[in-house]
Amino acid sequence: MQLISHVAHLLDGGAGLWLAPGQGQAPDGCVVVATSGSTGDAKLVVLHRDALTAAARAARERLGFDATWHLTLAPQYVAGLMVLVRGHLGDGVRTAASDLSGLDPAPGRNCLSIVATQLYRALESPSVTAMLARFDAVLVGGAALRPELRSRAEAEGVRVIETYGMSETCGGVVWDGAPLPGVEVTLGERGRIGIGGPTVFEGYLDDSGALRPSAVNGMVVTNDRGHFEAGRLVIDGRFDDVVISGGVNVDLAQVRRAVAALDPDTDVLAVDDAEWGARVVLFATSGTLASWRDDLRGTLPPAALPRQLVTLDALPRTGGGKPDRGILLGLVQS
Repeated sequence: MQLISHVAHLLDGGAGLWLAPGQGQAPDGCVVVATSGSTGDAKLVVLHRDALTAAARAARERLGFDATWHLTLAPQYVAGLMVLVRGHLGDGVRTAASDLSGLDPAPGRNCLSIVATQLYRALESPSVTAMLARFDAVLVGGAALRPELRSRAEAEGVRVIETYGMSETCGGVVWDGAPLPGVEVTLGERGRIGIGGPTVFEGYLDDSGALRPSAVNGMVVTNDRGHFEAGRLVIDGRFDDVVISGGVNVDLAQVRRAVAALDPDTDVLAVDDAEWGARVVLFATSGTLASWRDDLRGTLPPAALPRQLVTLDALPRTGGGKPDRGILLGLVQS
């Protein structure tokens, strides 16, 4: 893959690299990626090679070994990009399909980075599951990892590490709730999560191509809320996930967890509603609204139950593997 050599050239001191959609000029020594844009507001994120290198070295320190890294995610987004960076600084990169077919562990240590949906589908195939169990570490990020899904994987011998991070931090820099070496995690008002350290981005590119630094005192201030439990970070959801429906606060993160426990190929949004203020909408590939409400009734309070079901052949996803909420919202509003 030509992109592997381009990333290697950047890390070895070459010129900037543009990976975001469209055309543009990357600042010297930097790569430009787009956020996954699950809500349709993708931004151009500028990551310096020093930050990429710091993130990869911190991952190596946490693992305790060098490895061959296997690419199954779009390399234009940060999760895939970091596979290339870790592999360049480690024992190399191998590629496989997004459905994990064609995985071919190299001699020595092997690691993989995937999203939860890939893990769920892999566990439906005994042969792919057996292949995953041969890896020394399987990083799972991009969205919350359900405990029951993790337990299923680990029961099959898959060495799972749940990661948390974002494009602005060079991807997942909190592993199983513990920051990687050199990474700082803080909690602000109402549990707002901040991430600092050497993996923080340079800033965003505006429409004119100018760099706009956006870290606050060296910290990426996220829109996520969380708390520490036994010294480890627990993600509670996003601030914009709390809506008011029928005069009652509804936490969409809680709804998504309950729905995903029944079927991970789903998503939940809230839209304006003249009667309820906000209407909870469920997107799924099967079922009826009545059956979903019945199945969720013992888990969710009445106000949090979906009031509309949109049935799809398949859930649209971004290149980073997240549900494409811009497309989903358009289906409701069209």
